[in-house]
Amino acid sequence: MSAPARRSRDLERRARFAWAVLRRFRTTLLLVALLFGAVPLIYVVRYPSPVPGQPVSFLAALQHVYFLLFGNPSLPPVDDLVLVVLNLLIPPFGLATVVDGVVRFSYVFNARARADREWTLVIAESLRNHVIVCGAGRVGYRVTTELKRLGKEVVVIEKNADAPFAQVLRDEGTAVLVDDVRGPGALERTNVRHADAVVCATDDDLANLNIALDARKLKPDVRVVIRLFDDDLVERVRDNFEAEAHSTSALAAPALALAALDPRIVHSFHVGEHLMVVSTFVVNEALAPLNLSALRDRFGGFALSMKRGGGPEVLHPQGNTPLKLGDELVVQCRYVEYLALREFAGQARAPLALSARRT
Repeated sequence: MSAPARRSRDLERRARFAWAVLRRFRTTLLLVALLFGAVPLIYVVRYPSPVPGQPVSFLAALQHVYFLLFGNPSLPPVDDLVLVVLNLLIPPFGLATVVDGVVRFSYVFNARARADREWTLVIAESLRNHVIVCGAGRVGYRVTTELKRLGKEVVVIEKNADAPFAQVLRDEGTAVLVDDVRGPGALERTNVRHADAVVCATDDDLANLNIALDARKLKPDVRVVIRLFDDDLVERVRDNFEAEAHSTSALAAPALALAALDPRIVHSFHVGEHLMVVSTFVVNEALAPLNLSALRDRFGGFALSMKRGGGPEVLHPQGNTPLKLGDELVVQCRYVEYLALREFAGQARAPLALSARRT
């Protein structure tokens, strides 16, 4: 994101936050506006003029209302029922309004430093197009970190105030609402009606399903991603909830299985029925005569990045780039194609140690 776009987004975010704070104090601000705006006008109209033709000025009436709050009026009492009632009511009710506003504002201001619930609610109310992550466990923490790395604003709900990752997220500046996400109003307090997505990442399948139902009830078009432990539920949830459901064990299985077979495989995933792998290669004599296009055409290996000598790593290098001895490649292909490429490179047997990834 460019610097002007980043500044524009920060300015918009601050404006939304200021508006959220003002909304929380709208009743107090309205009463203060009436007290110091409308009430002095009553004195201007009804207070007897000390000098014929020269009514009490608005500034004099404003000072009178202000000092009246503290029991020290600046205008003498007069025999006017309306003014008498105002003189009696302004000290208790006006002072209560001002003190209440000051105390509430101080509480919100101090809550900011402590990242308390009140401050989190204000932050959530000011967000738009954000993501709500339910659960601040290991999965929730990693999802939140990745979303923030992608430039997305996140609100996390965690019922355990002492959860270790909840405190880590607070220290990193993430809004963490301590609440039972299955309780009434929890999602609404995170401003789900303006959210882009809800990630259900607790360690309870039933709780995640309940969260998904509540989210869809509050906002039918919100994207819902559900973490499930029961593999049998995944397809059913995808079909019936129209949500993205993932089993953590199913996601981890290819990575763990292939890491056991070859330590150079850094990532693996399924695309339909195809098992895809991402692995590292150092160009040797067998690979040096090829260029990246030939590597792709013969073995289906798509070069994600390339590093030559002490130079920088180049993402998505051009296909006509020739290979040289010692080049470091990160290649993506199907597992069967990876085996063929490894055999062509004279590495039919996988290395045993992690240190062999780069050899």
